[in-house]
Amino acid sequence: MRSSKGFSLIELLIVVAIILIIAAIAIPNLLRARIAANEGSAVSCMRTLNTAQFAYNSSFPTVGYATALANLGPSVPSGCAAAGPSQANACLIDWGLAQAFAGGATGGKSGYVFGSVGISASGINSSFVTGASPQNYNISGVRNFCATEDGVVRFNAGASGSTPVATAAACQAFTLLQ
Repeated sequence: MRSSKGFSLIELLIVVAIILIIAAIAIPNLLRARIAANEGSAVSCMRTLNTAQFAYNSSFPTVGYATALANLGPSVPSGCAAAGPSQANACLIDWGLAQAFAGGATGGKSGYVFGSVGISASGINSSFVTGASPQNYNISGVRNFCATEDGVVRFNAGASGSTPVATAAACQAFTLLQ
């Protein structure tokens, strides 16, 4: 009688099948957790951008709200220039968030791209719209977010290829974030 050492092919196939079943259960949960984390980060960034817009409006009353997202941050990655804050670079948010728009230097933050637009009624930006959209729909996020000068963050179901909203009317159509 011969003694066999090692595992049979059937035993190895059973182990591989068990590992595949566990992976099939775990991977979707990990992806959903990552999406939830990215969306939480996007909401936090939206609140930061709202606060920065309010501070910008207080600091530069002749301009009103910042015209673009980049105006809220520093001009260089290392921080605020030696000359200090200016209308072009107010240094109210970090460089990474200030450049987190589509085509920006960082190309997004936590799977989202952002936008912030000052809206002029009579030469002064009397309102603003801030928006966030997932970079890769259903991978980095599934919801779009926006806020206006009322400070309320709103959301809607995202879609592939969506971009941050740039009008107050489009943002007002979103659902209030609870």
